[in-house]
Amino acid sequence: MADTEEWGKPVERKGRLTVVLALATLIAAFGSSFQYGYNVSVVNSPSQFMQQFYNTTYTERYHSPMEENILTLLWSISVSMFPLGGFFGSLMVAPLANKLGRKGTLLFNNIFSIVPAIMMGVSEIAKSYEIIIVARFIVGICAGLSSTVVPMYLGEIAPKNLRGALCIVPELFITFGILCAQVLGLRNILGNSTGWTLMLGLTGIPAAIQLLLLPFFPESPRYMLIQNGDEQKTTKALQRLRGWDDVDSELLEMRQEDQSEKAEGHLSVFSLLAQRSLRWQLISIVVMMMGQQLSGVNAIYYYADIIYSSAGVRESDIQYVTVGTGAVNVFMSVIAVFIVEASGRRLLLLCGFGICCGASVLLTVALNLQETVTWMPYVSIASVIIYIIGHGMGPSPIPPVVGTEMFRQTARPAAFMVAGSVHWLSNFVVGLIFPFLERGLGPYSFIIFAVICLVTLIYIWLVVPETKEKTFLEVFQMFAKSNKVELNLGDGDLPPKGLKESPEDALKATPF
Repeated sequence: MADTEEWGKPVERKGRLTVVLALATLIAAFGSSFQYGYNVSVVNSPSQFMQQFYNTTYTERYHSPMEENILTLLWSISVSMFPLGGFFGSLMVAPLANKLGRKGTLLFNNIFSIVPAIMMGVSEIAKSYEIIIVARFIVGICAGLSSTVVPMYLGEIAPKNLRGALCIVPELFITFGILCAQVLGLRNILGNSTGWTLMLGLTGIPAAIQLLLLPFFPESPRYMLIQNGDEQKTTKALQRLRGWDDVDSELLEMRQEDQSEKAEGHLSVFSLLAQRSLRWQLISIVVMMMGQQLSGVNAIYYYADIIYSSAGVRESDIQYVTVGTGAVNVFMSVIAVFIVEASGRRLLLLCGFGICCGASVLLTVALNLQETVTWMPYVSIASVIIYIIGHGMGPSPIPPVVGTEMFRQTARPAAFMVAGSVHWLSNFVVGLIFPFLERGLGPYSFIIFAVICLVTLIYIWLVVPETKEKTFLEVFQMFAKSNKVELNLGDGDLPPKGLKESPEDALKATPF
């Protein structure tokens, strides 16, 4: 039974990590987020063998070798098709998440992983590099959906005191997917002329596992109550997730949110853009997602071998250095899971972008001096590792967490659709232009990333509040002044922390 205080109202007790909640989190993240990370890095190590396949196939067709510029362009397209597919996947988030639910969307999304896995696996037999390009686009759709729906699902099934940690688990699996691709990409494993097609096709295994296991776990209780109005199923789902029968206080908080949103209904993207009460939340998530991707992290993942080669690392050692940086990234994601609730979201974002800014400047200096100073390649490697540490601390895992907490139920799918579109368009731009940027500017290309990190840091410092252990309504209240909206609290102010007002006192916002 819940404890009681003044007014005889229930006090929401601290949520715990139950077996059902832990397994739902792991299956959702492994089946979806792992694939995102895996496909970010899977084409890096075997790139020379894949390009040889492109050239050989072209020569057999047209009886002349492919020109270098055409090969560079074709390879850039192959890499950038993944984030382009991610952009289209992000456009599908709102309609699918509202129609099929969060869990239902994740199950449907497995189609966009299993089909391209088969396509990439048979590409060499079919003697078609076009199949790889199309498959990279389709698996990008899978990543575009999962990168937004998984944090949304986990944020809605988690108790507020565990929301930050559980919403970082997808980022942990993204980094783990990157590391697995780097390990499998070693020359003596699958990163060779005979193993690269199998390596590309393995992305379908996590999807198959999720398709088999996720149906046994609950749908988002907030979705079932606020958007479907099914209180009976919501209660049963909450009881399974929390591990106790008394979930009245959490149901009450959901009803309050439901009542405060009834006038809004399901928000489309256009109606979201017109909502004054959500203006600064939307701007903030767009800035954070742009900063996350335009900071250059995927330039390092996509083209790590090129970066290390230009830094003077021996060809035989590059693959091991790449795996080492992947391991550092996983380690930082694990640390973020355990410290996010203690340190808060804002501090990790500020520290992370600050470290990335400094590391980008240091890498620029190191690359410029590598011809004159013999030990400078080691500084270049250290700069990349420092950058990975900074990004793994804040810019990689935290924006989806904050995005989940800044928006209420009816606005969340449309907000994540906008955020995902910005995320993947920025990712696409970096993947497409970085080879040409690196060829034109050389080491100075990383100065651009340093400036972007600095600008994002300043914005977060000035605008983004701390959201840890706040209910969705409390975060909405925090943004009210910036958005210049009036809070109608019914009969009075919000009750003391830990107590829940009645549904009649639900928080509402109307323009001045």
